[in-house]
Amino acid sequence: MTPTLVRQHTPHAGAAPHVDLRARARDWSEIQERMLVPLYEAVYERLDLGDGTRMLGLECGSGLALLMAAARGATVTGVDSRSPELLTLARRRLPSRTPGAPGTSGPPPGTPGIPEGPRPHGARGAGTRGGTVRIAEGPPGDAMDPSAPAFTLVTAFEPIGCLAGDSDGLGALLDGAAPLAARGAAVVLAGWGPPERCATTSVLRVATRLADPLRSAGSWRPALRDDLEEVARRTRLRPDGSGRVACPFGYADARSAARGLLSTGLFDAAIAAAGQEQVDKELAEALHPYRRPDGTVWMPNVFRYLIARIP
Repeated sequence: MTPTLVRQHTPHAGAAPHVDLRARARDWSEIQERMLVPLYEAVYERLDLGDGTRMLGLECGSGLALLMAAARGATVTGVDSRSPELLTLARRRLPSRTPGAPGTSGPPPGTPGIPEGPRPHGARGAGTRGGTVRIAEGPPGDAMDPSAPAFTLVTAFEPIGCLAGDSDGLGALLDGAAPLAARGAAVVLAGWGPPERCATTSVLRVATRLADPLRSAGSWRPALRDDLEEVARRTRLRPDGSGRVACPFGYADARSAARGLLSTGLFDAAIAAAGQEQVDKELAEALHPYRRPDGTVWMPNVFRYLIARIP
């Protein structure tokens, strides 16, 4: 998701690559973000999300998961401390509204970053039956009103288990969110599945190989079976179920695939080490095995989620 999957990690050595942050946010919201829709839907179905749900989305990015939750009737709040560009897109998708207020039928078709085609399962118009929709910049403890009703669901949908150390900041986010949630509230963590079940793994390894001269702490590493459980243990959450979801990455063509993957920030260290031209060349080669005869790109992947509870 700055994008989900993990977003905009900057290299620890060498010059940071020049990045057009607005273009990256647009590519993320228009191409890459929708790849995790099956994950969002599976979690919402399992938790029976709907009227009465007060949801806090951590590192909400451009807000597609929030939009889908609001379409089911939930009252949603999203916070993100890293990317003003993505929050701008989220606010366009989810302008603040209250029940019965003008515009509660949701953003019009064609709003930037909203996938075309059928609406998510259970869609009734964002905010139609939900309460106020709020998007805020900063950590949850600073951005939220502590006197507001407690949240019944906290989501951290940005998958971990892709980069070394990519869960380090998640504990602090969860610690800041916990006082805002009701006792027993569900907390959802997400992660990459086993590397052998994720075709995109072979493409991400290209980024790590090119970035190796930097010895970056943000290099690719295989997902571990207990990544999510370890985060829950460190933050004193009580595990209460888990699942796996197929989230294939599908693109209209190789150019769209490259734009989507570059928007995640996972290739920044490689660009700093080897240059944009070399990264583009090797990324195109890595994507070649996943190109179909019609030119589309299709990479099957599996993601995990863990449901934990606030003690």
